[in-house]
Amino acid sequence: MKKIFSLSAAIFILFTSCKKQDRCPYTDSGISASTTERAYLQNYLSTNSIAAIEHPSGVFYNIALAGSGANPSICSTITVKYTGSIIPSGTVFDATTAGSSGINFTLGQLITGWQKALPLLKICGKITLFIPSSLGYGQQNKRDDNGNIIIHGNSYLKFEIELVNVQ
Repeated sequence: MKKIFSLSAAIFILFTSCKKQDRCPYTDSGISASTTERAYLQNYLSTNSIAAIEHPSGVFYNIALAGSGANPSICSTITVKYTGSIIPSGTVFDATTAGSSGINFTLGQLITGWQKALPLLKICGKITLFIPSSLGYGQQNKRDDNGNIIIHGNSYLKFEIELVNVQ
């Protein structure tokens, strides 16, 4: 009888511990851009005759293609192709390799601006994001693998993104 009870307890513990590991550790940050950041981006967009919609978080976006199928959630693994640049200089700081099939990320591990806006897309959708610094890398300098600064703190960012897949 003890063996059956011990075996049942072990199986119960195994299954309940697996379920805990499957839970998503990410939640909506609740962060939103300041009125100063929003005004800066509105001015930039207006000055450059760029049409964009303001998300409640303060990210501005333009959906070029909505896509079809699944929308990502904060816990989704996404495959994307993208180019990231600094506003207003246009200096590209990162991009997927031309001709590649994209790169995989868990949405919850990315900057808040992506977390807020990418759920607006479906698979094969394309979006341009204009992200205030508080929803990007904030006050911190972002460095490459060699320690060189590629994004200075308080930078506004532009991303052109294609959502290739959602898992």
